[in-house]
Amino acid sequence: MKMDANNISYKIKTATEYEIFLHLTECSDTFIPPLAERVDINEYAKKIYEKSVTFEAWNENLFVGFIAAYFNENASGSTFITNVSVLRRFAGLGIASKLLDMCIEHARNNGFLELALQVHKNNNPAIRFYNKFGFKNHETKDDIFFMKRRI
Repeated sequence: MKMDANNISYKIKTATEYEIFLHLTECSDTFIPPLAERVDINEYAKKIYEKSVTFEAWNENLFVGFIAAYFNENASGSTFITNVSVLRRFAGLGIASKLLDMCIEHARNNGFLELALQVHKNNNPAIRFYNKFGFKNHETKDDIFFMKRRI
């Protein structure tokens, strides 16, 4: 069943640690390589909940997608996006684009100068998505691209 973008509501930092955990667990296999192979999802959800700002997409009470970013107050003025994920059955509705727009606007409104993220070099759909938003490969280390975008 194809989902409808009109039934999606967007919020900032309302998801519980458990909702983040459930979402990341369900989305694990959509990451390259799978998220569960790289991190302890329980610990990662706790860190996201405690230390990041989450930009969230909801379909009624279902947490369908989010971006988590660390807005650390430091001299660099850089924000690090640690997660971008949307449940598979909600893909293709523009949810990730709307969430990234929200994240960029939040960074701009809070005086940050750039956004940074990491992506696996073989994750071509994600790389194309980030390029569309002006992210450029800044550095490559092993299998990881370090991408940045000025605000």
